[in-house]
Amino acid sequence: MSVPIPAVKLSEQDEKKASKGPASKMSRIDRRAAAGKKALTSPWATVTAIVIAVLWTTPTLGLLITSFRPEQDIRSSGWWTTITRPWFNFDNYESALFGSSTQLSTFFVNSIVITLPAVVIPITLALLASYAFAWIEFRGKNILFIAVFALQVVPIQVTLIPLLSQYVDWGLNGTFWAVWLSHSIFALPLAIFLLHNFMKEIPRSLIEAARMDGAGHVKIFFQVLMPLLVPAIASFGIFQFLWVWNDLLVSLTFAGGGRDVAPLTVRVAEMAGSRGGDWHILSAGAFISMIVPMIVFLALQRYFVRGLLAGSVKG
Repeated sequence: MSVPIPAVKLSEQDEKKASKGPASKMSRIDRRAAAGKKALTSPWATVTAIVIAVLWTTPTLGLLITSFRPEQDIRSSGWWTTITRPWFNFDNYESALFGSSTQLSTFFVNSIVITLPAVVIPITLALLASYAFAWIEFRGKNILFIAVFALQVVPIQVTLIPLLSQYVDWGLNGTFWAVWLSHSIFALPLAIFLLHNFMKEIPRSLIEAARMDGAGHVKIFFQVLMPLLVPAIASFGIFQFLWVWNDLLVSLTFAGGGRDVAPLTVRVAEMAGSRGGDWHILSAGAFISMIVPMIVFLALQRYFVRGLLAGSVKG
């Protein structure tokens, strides 16, 4: 014989608690995701994105086409006339790279020599500092981290004269060391901040388990954390590479116009002032200076986005 179970009436407070359960929470998340997806996939958003992409890439496309056109065609007509009269050659690049008055190949090598150490040095130092701030307890850690983070607000222009005076006293002015040290100094605050935030998102239980197994700081850093830090390292590496490669102010201040140290950006800026009428050489030189950053960013942009978003969402 079944006994009827009386219906239990929930109080108003209990009903509110029940309505805030996982199902309702997921439904709110789903509704927001659907609304965001609808807004981003609307026809107006698509048209706007296409217009921005066309306006952004048109100057680059025009520069690329101009760099392959003969000098006479560049002076007589615009790059869009190649649709009806396509004629291209590599004479502009040959003149820009190996011409006696330009020799951009030498400055291209200088840019590589400057950029690679200026990326490796701050990343190496920032990894060590970030690990100390994230997982080593010492007195004044929070105050020191705030001080390092606050250095990001110091304008680069304020530091140029004091650094230049110090490099002159040390005999480093006009050498690669002056440029490497300057880029490393300017990059360290942001690098420490980004890598520290990424390290703090790694579960503490993972670090404690490694310590229980007898691992020290060195083993934890290289065998536990380093494989997990690849997106953050790649993100900042790309950012630093693009910034150093395209830099003009720091290189112009500390490297000068010397052919042995000056990077590609310094030489292209000089060409724009002294060879303003040689559009065929300027277009080729400008595209030579931008081709490497374009390849690096397009090839590694997924790591750039993952690294920037790392640590922004908890849970």
